[in-house]
Amino acid sequence: MQVNGSMNKVYEQSGQRTRCTIDRLQDWLRQVADKHQGQDVMFICIGTDRSTGDALGPLVGTRLAQHGLQVVGTMEEPCDATNLQSRLSALRDHVVTVAIDACLGHPGSVGQYLVSHSSLQPAESVGLAMPAVGQYSIACVVNVNGPKPYWTLQTTSLHHVMKMADDIADAIIESFLPEPSINTE
Repeated sequence: MQVNGSMNKVYEQSGQRTRCTIDRLQDWLRQVADKHQGQDVMFICIGTDRSTGDALGPLVGTRLAQHGLQVVGTMEEPCDATNLQSRLSALRDHVVTVAIDACLGHPGSVGQYLVSHSSLQPAESVGLAMPAVGQYSIACVVNVNGPKPYWTLQTTSLHHVMKMADDIADAIIESFLPEPSINTE
């Protein structure tokens, strides 16, 4: 991670993923929001409600939708391997997309976020070939990658996933929704 002279954090060079904590994620989201102020932004929250580890995307999507943000993928209508391609094909061309998905990673990265100014590849850890998603992406490391990824996602702590989902949703809401004006009269 580099910092330039004006203290603006540079999170990426040539499409790499940058591992960060929730504080750095908040900074990164503010940069994305500032860059696309006044444009339509769609959050594509990938995952299923049938697996605790993979429920992160729909949990985030549900919270964002409750706050009026544009979302594909909620607990009620997940965006998962069964419908991802059709949901993506229905998106308008001019909308800015931010993909959010759970992933498995190294033991030291569990609980962290991988952010990128490029797309993510859903279901990569379980060996599925899915289309790349998002102009920007946030992959959330919910558990350790191992020889049985489906089992690992099924047995991931729901408490841990819900905490990460709340943290992401709060960071997005704070970054992308205007602050309510305070009436001083």
